[in-house]
Amino acid sequence: MTPSPSRDDPAVRHAEQWLAERHPELGGRQLAFAAQLAAVASKMIHDGADLGQLKLVASAVKEMRHAYRVFNRFRGVRKVSIFGSARTPAAHPDYAAAREFGQRIAAEGWMAITGAGGGIMKAGHEGPSRDASFGLSINLPFETNANEVILGDSKLINFRYFFTRKLMFVSQSDAFAVLPGGFGTQDELFECLTLIQTGKSPIVPVVMLEGAGGDYWRNWAAHVRHDLLRHGWISPEDVDLFRIAATPQDATEEIVRFYRVYHSSRMVGPRLVLRLRHPIAPVHLAALREEFAPLLAEGEFVQGPMLAGEDELAELPRLSFVHNRRHFGLLRRLIDRLNALEPA
Repeated sequence: MTPSPSRDDPAVRHAEQWLAERHPELGGRQLAFAAQLAAVASKMIHDGADLGQLKLVASAVKEMRHAYRVFNRFRGVRKVSIFGSARTPAAHPDYAAAREFGQRIAAEGWMAITGAGGGIMKAGHEGPSRDASFGLSINLPFETNANEVILGDSKLINFRYFFTRKLMFVSQSDAFAVLPGGFGTQDELFECLTLIQTGKSPIVPVVMLEGAGGDYWRNWAAHVRHDLLRHGWISPEDVDLFRIAATPQDATEEIVRFYRVYHSSRMVGPRLVLRLRHPIAPVHLAALREEFAPLLAEGEFVQGPMLAGEDELAELPRLSFVHNRRHFGLLRRLIDRLNALEPA
């Protein structure tokens, strides 16, 4: 659980008092964190921040505030980010694959997030349609125009900074679908895998797909295994953090299946809490204890109701344990195993 900001800081106390007078609906941790945010400007001035530094922080916070305001209207709706080259022509098999995937995942009730440009990004909007799409555009000296599917929509968000844009891709996505692309696509893919591998981001499906007859991902996977895994730069379990789909239908089924039993997760103190759609039978729980013991820092896997310190989804059963904050590929295998189980 994220600790509350310290109220011993005079700047935070002053900001908290100011906010409480203007927003009496705030209270507890929400008020404390808002006060910490408000106090940052005063502290930066005290620290001698120059105009450029103040401008960067102010602009970044404004971008995040606007993006959260857009996404908050769609809480509870699953979303997939679709990455791929802006240069993929409409006649390319990868374009058709992205469009078909977007259409299939939207039929499952999901919304799509893309970078709002052309190529794969446009195909990723054409499939689900404008109503089920978000566009996260970045201001660049080239490839800057939003595609006509999302142009003018209230869900098109323009970013000045890559880091605020990346934050929204990662924080708002329940899955990632990646099609062939260049440096930008590889950057987005490895960023997602790194955040999951290090536990900085929850485990979600990372699925690669391409058009019929392509060998992009086969070659990519060979590079990962030959040049990264063989030399020990990644662990054997890390290759479980991604899947290569044979078809758009396969990619869609992989993503939907990930949430068959597993719902979501969060840390509560030292315990990793997996929220499930239904409880698991005691006999399966015993098998999980034996197979996935390397995930435990201490104790056992415990099934039960919502833990003290949680504040949402009280109706869902939980599987919790003291996680050693390692072996995230193995954790992905645990989620896959849970998804294969029938209700207790």
